[in-house]
Amino acid sequence: MSVRTRLLIGTTTLILALSAGCSNVSRVSDAPPPVVAAVTAPTAEVVQPQPITTPDIETIQAAVLQAVEDRLAAVEPTALAEMVQAAVDARLAEPTADAGAARHELSDIEAVLVEVYRRANPSVVYIIVPNSGSGSGFVYSDDGHIVTNNHVIDGADADGITVRLQDDTEFKAKLIGKDPKTDLALLKIEPGNKKLSVVKFGDSGKARVGDWVLAIGNPFGLGGTVTAGIVSAQGRDIGSGPYDDFLQIDAAVNRGNSGGPTFNQKGEVVGVNTAIFSPSGGNVGIAFAVPASTVEQVVTALKKDGTVARGFIGVQIQPVTAEVAEAIGLKEAHGALVAAAERTGPAARAGIRRGDTILAVDGVTIKDARDLSRRIASFAPGTKVKLSVWRDGKEREIAFEVGRQPAA
Repeated sequence: MSVRTRLLIGTTTLILALSAGCSNVSRVSDAPPPVVAAVTAPTAEVVQPQPITTPDIETIQAAVLQAVEDRLAAVEPTALAEMVQAAVDARLAEPTADAGAARHELSDIEAVLVEVYRRANPSVVYIIVPNSGSGSGFVYSDDGHIVTNNHVIDGADADGITVRLQDDTEFKAKLIGKDPKTDLALLKIEPGNKKLSVVKFGDSGKARVGDWVLAIGNPFGLGGTVTAGIVSAQGRDIGSGPYDDFLQIDAAVNRGNSGGPTFNQKGEVVGVNTAIFSPSGGNVGIAFAVPASTVEQVVTALKKDGTVARGFIGVQIQPVTAEVAEAIGLKEAHGALVAAAERTGPAARAGIRRGDTILAVDGVTIKDARDLSRRIASFAPGTKVKLSVWRDGKEREIAFEVGRQPAA
């Protein structure tokens, strides 16, 4: 709590204390109309209360304010100053919730967010696609690679994408590659001698629910717009694709923010703003960002090959419910139950068969069927891993070579 806030609270407390016992004001409710008495100095004539036939908030407020003013007028200026100072000192002397920890007041958070914006904003760009719309993006490398959403540039002509920097400098952009399954795309501009401001990726896995974040972008074409909020949830599946794993944030995100970055308090990108949930099409405080862990992996592949080669296991899988876990002898319901293995697929070649339950990949526990799909897809084709499989009431390890996901 800032000193200014404490001062206001302390002064309010003092005023309320001075007026205590001089007036009783009830909240307007279904109870009978309140009665307000004019409050005077102790020597003044007492005025009898007058009934109010209908609840009139403005009259009540005016009477209370007049009572407070009359009460304060009877206090010597020196005594009043001393009482105000005493109230402020009392507030300042209050211990924090955790006296042993560093004090993180709102003013500190504000200073951090302002500094993040100052440093990060130059790296955010405005992406213009004629006859299609516009969106946002950010500079990924000092040689001119730009990250954005696939849906921002989808359908654009080969030379129809323009990138505008925060200083209004414009460049024609080339599409390096796109990945519809994660709704990401990589562009390239030729900056020449112009020095670009480049972002750094943070560890989105360490983003905690409740952490402050900043979203910067170009909503409705208003460049350099910044909004603040918190991480509302992690691992959101909104049904947009097989690898949904969104960060949910409550920072205001609107049309035109797509492709723009979400920054943590260190000024690192922890997500790419991609979608919102809204019954009206406008911001309602529910936005979704592709986590930086996914973005960095996809962008690296696009920069290298122009496409993303994902791992493939070649099985049909279903969730392990509590009933299924009990039936097959598992203590906890987790993993992915194999409903069928493609006859010539990677899993069948490794010996995986119908009825097996895949519990872990290279020692990392699999939570559910979707988690298995994401985990396998994260490996490059040809990678050799160990699968922990539950079969016939026992756990066993099977060597597995990750296959290549067929083209869509």
